[in-house]
Amino acid sequence: MMKIIYNTFRLLRPRQWIKNFAVFAAITFSGELFEFPIFQNVLIGFIVLCAISSASYIVNDIFDIKSDRLHPFKKFRPLANNDIKPAPALILAIFLIGISLYVSLAYVTTTFFLIVLVYLAIQLFYSSFLKTIAVIDILAIAAGYILRVYAGEFASGFHISVWLLLTTISLSLFLAVGKRKSELTLVSQIKDSTIINVRKSLSHYSERLLDTYASIFATSSFVFYSLFTFLENPKGFRLGLSILLPDFLPTFFYRKWLMITIIPVVYGLMRYIQDIYEKHEGESPEKVLLSDRPLLVTVAIWVFLVIAVIYFISP
Repeated sequence: MMKIIYNTFRLLRPRQWIKNFAVFAAITFSGELFEFPIFQNVLIGFIVLCAISSASYIVNDIFDIKSDRLHPFKKFRPLANNDIKPAPALILAIFLIGISLYVSLAYVTTTFFLIVLVYLAIQLFYSSFLKTIAVIDILAIAAGYILRVYAGEFASGFHISVWLLLTTISLSLFLAVGKRKSELTLVSQIKDSTIINVRKSLSHYSERLLDTYASIFATSSFVFYSLFTFLENPKGFRLGLSILLPDFLPTFFYRKWLMITIIPVVYGLMRYIQDIYEKHEGESPEKVLLSDRPLLVTVAIWVFLVIAVIYFISP
């Protein structure tokens, strides 16, 4: 019994729920993170996204049983390893989808419900055929990240700036390209199978092409985030720290504190690229984050600085 529960838990891929924290971006940067009614709404949205994403992972695993058995790591997944049969897994996925759609419509907002529907549709299309089409597969993966941020916007009713949106798009594409880059490297090392048998779209990518994509989107992520920090005017309750700052400092330093967060972002991007090229771990972004202590500490520092600047340092 315990083994069934454990394998079912693995089937849900709880480690990937980390991605769903993107839903808190809108209220965090809008200065409304500590407004309980709004936070509660977004928290429910976060739980819904965890459930709907787990359902999509189950469906994807059902479609990929044969190819996953040829993969050096995915062959140990519950379905590929025959720890759980496809039929009960599909029933669980349908249950999660049903409860997620009900909760999103009844307890969050109608627009959030619609974004969840769009997310689900993209994931189902990705699992069935989009992942076999080169370039489109990268765009579909990135869309999943982007929709999480939009889900937070619709759940809270607060908009994110255009620069933060562009940062999200660029970073999402960078993570998606990193995923394909690591997959290509790993699959190329499999002796008993060709690349096309594991993932058809990988046969249309070259190392050089993915390197170019990664460079483009890493650079654009840095540029857009820098513009966001320079142009954003943080709003929210603050504890004034002007008493700690000398009067002779230019007003600029009172208004642009958010630019400090560029430092951990630059290091984080560089560290992640290092993980992709040296450790070949970009296939699973959440695994990279949890296994790379310096990167995890960098993310924690970035979160701390963002909250400190927006909520405690007055311009």
